Amino acid sequence: MLNGRVALVTGSTSGIGLAIADALAGQGADLVLNGFGEATAIETIRGGLAARHGVRVIHVAADMAKPAEIDSLIAAGERQFGRIDILVNNAGIQHTSPVESFPSDKWEQIIAINLSACFYTTRAVLPGMRGRGWGRIVNIASVHGLVASVDKSAYVAAKHGLIGLTRTVALETARSPVTCNAICPGWVLTPLVEQQIQARAERDGLTRDEAMTRLVSEKMPSGDPVVPAALGQLVVYLCSPAADQIRGAALPVDGAWTAQ
Repeated sequence: MLNGRVALVTGSTSGIGLAIADALAGQGADLVLNGFGEATAIETIRGGLAARHGVRVIHVAADMAKPAEIDSLIAAGERQFGRIDILVNNAGIQHTSPVESFPSDKWEQIIAINLSACFYTTRAVLPGMRGRGWGRIVNIASVHGLVASVDKSAYVAAKHGLIGLTRTVALETARSPVTCNAICPGWVLTPLVEQQIQARAERDGLTRDEAMTRLVSEKMPSGDPVVPAALGQLVVYLCSPAADQIRGAALPVDGAWTAQ
């Protein structure tokens, strides 16, 4: 379905971003990976995606908090492949603290990576998408783009802002073959969440599955976390012709968290 397309996925060397990259490559898209990590491990990921799906894959370790490096990331992808057709803004960081003690540097970093970076990448790829007559921008927001939680002021502010950016871009591209949407996951079964599950199991003397259900059920009535591969398949759907008129959506994947 995506043969001949080129996808850039930020924060794609692990977790949600890697699952999305894998899903897009599975549909034939060439990939620009982005993210930090140990060089040998990243090369294993890059080579594995290329071999498994028969696509071209490069990795660019841009710091998404730095606009100049974001520009270099986009330029590297266009230099290698000649285009960026699909942009998935996934890179993100988190820090928890009450507002009155929230560190200024953490606030600035979270806003930079979780929100401002999405503006800079979008601004860079839009002219090419318009010129070629096709494009897909998918912002990985969060359930925290729709509702708030305590001690997460910067993250909540950034994700609410990202949904606002999504809607603005959708309006500005509404008469074009470029779409922009946001996905808003709840708890996702990433390695970081798995660590929290294991910690709770050890603390409370529970099995891993019992701990997972208790942790997730605090917010998600379903009691089951989202698996990263499901988010990858949703991104693939948003890149399909069936999603041509899904524009400016903030799609919850949250086990009924925001239905409450």
